[in-house]
Amino acid sequence: MKDALAHGRRLFELVRFSHTAFALPFALLAALMAWTTGAAATPPRPWRGAELAGILICMVAARTAAMAVNRLADAKWDALNPRTAGRHIPTGRVSVPSAITLVVICSGVFVAGTLLFLPNRLPLYLSAAVLAFLFGYSYTKRFTSWSHFYLGAALMLAPISVWVAIRGPVVVHEPADLIPVVILGAAVLVWVAGFDILYACQDLEFDRQVGLQSIPARWGLQAALWIAALCHLATVALLAALPHFYPHFGWLYRAGVGAVLVLLIYEHTLLRPDDLRRVNLAFFYVNVVVSGGLLLVGTLDLLL
Repeated sequence: MKDALAHGRRLFELVRFSHTAFALPFALLAALMAWTTGAAATPPRPWRGAELAGILICMVAARTAAMAVNRLADAKWDALNPRTAGRHIPTGRVSVPSAITLVVICSGVFVAGTLLFLPNRLPLYLSAAVLAFLFGYSYTKRFTSWSHFYLGAALMLAPISVWVAIRGPVVVHEPADLIPVVILGAAVLVWVAGFDILYACQDLEFDRQVGLQSIPARWGLQAALWIAALCHLATVALLAALPHFYPHFGWLYRAGVGAVLVLLIYEHTLLRPDDLRRVNLAFFYVNVVVSGGLLLVGTLDLLL
């Protein structure tokens, strides 16, 4: 029993389960927006238990499967990189068969989770394509410097998929119904791309040595920091534009966007081309506050 628990803990560490906090708040915010859209009154309809369970199950399963694929795909590079040589697969703490098994199980759970949205069959029909897109990210650094934006697009799928799962046939017959969540998703895309560029700065020399591609490796640290800053400026602009297409949001949401701007500015003050020591603070902690905080103020704005 103790060995099984220890192995389970190592699998959670392998996939950095805590990083689910990046996309999940935006998925939940999209759900609340979708439930509110079409309601007869301003307050949202009561949360639907099956749909909420489906969102949580599918989000966790898809993200876990995708991260396990990433660790498998990068195992050779991780073993060579001093920063990542201590990860679970290079050190043998998690075997390749165990990681593959995790991918298979979580993929199956993801597909099964889409059944909670029945009679809407779109999530089930699109589940394989979603998984394929998520898994594709792990190979992008081999051929493009813009892999950061592919990662952003992968996390962009979270709010958009939730919207499609809840709104169902409406998005098929009225494509304009997708506009609010596409704007939210675009904000997620550039937000993720921005902080992933910052994170990639610490591997600039290694990526150049082994031929992996990234924006920092191609254009250098200073240019990478500016591109990341432009991404986060676009994030704030898209979030600020959202109430024009989704009028249920009011002053509290707008105040939250102002707080996001402050947090992102703070994130960029933590890093300089000659000082990347605080990259983990900038990458994880600040961005968890951004996503979780926006969910909080968005929820309060819609419920109050």
